[in-house]
Amino acid sequence: MASLAFSTTETSIFRSSVLTSNGSAHGRDGFILGRSIFFKNSNTRDLKITKVATKLPDTIPSPKKEISDDRKLAAWTSIRQERWEGEIVIEGEVPLWLKGTYLRNGPGLWNIGDYNFRHLFDGYATLVRLHFENGRLTMGHRQIESEAYKAAKTTNKLCYREFSEVPKPDNFLSYIGDLAKLFSGASLTDNANTGVVKLADGRVVCLTETIKGSILIDPETLDTLGKFEYSDKLGGLIHSAHPIVTDTEFLNLLPDLINPGYLVVRMEPGTNERKVIGRANCRGGPAPGWVHSFPVTEHYVIVPEMPLRYCIQNLLKAEHTPLYKFEWRPESKGFMHVMCKASGKIVTSVEVPLYVTFHFINAYEERDEDGRVTAVIADCCEHNADTTILDKLRLQNLRAFSSEDVLPDARVGRFVIPLDGSPYGKLEAALDPEEHGKGMDMCSINPIYLGKKYRYAYACGAKRPCHFPNTLTKLDLVEKKAKSWFDEGSVPSEPFFVPRPGATEEDDGVVISIISDKNGEGYALVLDGSSFEEIARAKFPYGLPYGLHGCWIPKEN
Repeated sequence: MASLAFSTTETSIFRSSVLTSNGSAHGRDGFILGRSIFFKNSNTRDLKITKVATKLPDTIPSPKKEISDDRKLAAWTSIRQERWEGEIVIEGEVPLWLKGTYLRNGPGLWNIGDYNFRHLFDGYATLVRLHFENGRLTMGHRQIESEAYKAAKTTNKLCYREFSEVPKPDNFLSYIGDLAKLFSGASLTDNANTGVVKLADGRVVCLTETIKGSILIDPETLDTLGKFEYSDKLGGLIHSAHPIVTDTEFLNLLPDLINPGYLVVRMEPGTNERKVIGRANCRGGPAPGWVHSFPVTEHYVIVPEMPLRYCIQNLLKAEHTPLYKFEWRPESKGFMHVMCKASGKIVTSVEVPLYVTFHFINAYEERDEDGRVTAVIADCCEHNADTTILDKLRLQNLRAFSSEDVLPDARVGRFVIPLDGSPYGKLEAALDPEEHGKGMDMCSINPIYLGKKYRYAYACGAKRPCHFPNTLTKLDLVEKKAKSWFDEGSVPSEPFFVPRPGATEEDDGVVISIISDKNGEGYALVLDGSSFEEIARAKFPYGLPYGLHGCWIPKEN
């Protein structure tokens, strides 16, 4: 694509290939006048107006071939280059009230030289920035410069332990040395490839499950600023990759692998010091369950204890196991603990049916007619207690193009945790899983409703057959219905809801997603939060890999 600069009077004639709503492409004639593009409709004489950049992206050089992929699906292909930035053309209309920056984090580089990583979660972090202002869109991406990434670039080999990858020891003595580094945390990765959060004081931190993998970045330039160092003495090696972050608090869980349990911690705005609210001891064993995320209500922190438990033996192995650093222990059962935020005391601890979840959606307090809290409701993306989802996320599986339907079933799992002293809680589907294709993950909600009773959630669902969630889906948890957006052959990342300033309706806003399209292409997508209809898209100069989680940084007026 040529680099063009536009004056307010110049006119250019061109022919362009335009994506339709179902992802197909067709040629269209048009002309450029000033800063608008006019496309001639093939069926009528009407002209469609879209926004255009003052400078289109420069020609992108062909990358070095890394992965053989005849269909060139961008989602599972390493990023083409370390960084890029530019304004991109919008087809449709972005609301003028949408002013701010959407940041998305995720694994984007799955190889070192000729060596290809095995698992989705192994990739080195790629941060993507979409800046919306005055109906225009600037896009950029950059690799996060963790020590793990910089060491791999320098040595052309793996130097730290990733999710499923372990550096190959040269000999037995180096293996013993690596074990010592593992127990000290020195060999654990700081590859912050999972989430990104804006703290109440304005700092932006990228995160993964290792505590050392907390990295400060500049949201404007995407520069890596350095490690986010915790100033307390709590120690530990791991934490939940998804802290609860609001304008008033930062909450997180720290699994204790030695004395099985979880510390619940709070960090005040403007500080780096975590303070312990309380502790939830495990009721099963021999280790705490994996805790990738957790929910909160207005007054409680909910601590999940999943029967998919950390496994020291698997962590020590130089080769991966089917469940990686975890093991499935159904005999240890599943539990949900409810802790009071104010006192740190456990209000209740109940046994629940076996479950597997990466991501909780939201939680709230159920009250009786007199306003007394009778139960806590906690919703999550639940995989029907099936651990095979972890191994299905191997890149070999994701890159396999076939008509087989291999994505494990999932649902919106709803925990009902009674506060009347009962020892048991319930786990049921919040709506019929057929509504969202029995696929479910990567949810977001209107952040105003965090910890409160809510109606809508936005997620990645499934249109079968598929290998991976392939729709964007709006869930109505009151009407028990779902509505989906689907572009055949593409892989959408997490739908992120941004509420309209001053809105009074829960779904009044927009949903932003980054689409890894077929044929190596990709685009940013904006959906209306209420109708769930597409209102704008903007094609990238080249496709971006699949990403995980994001945050919104509003522009201050």
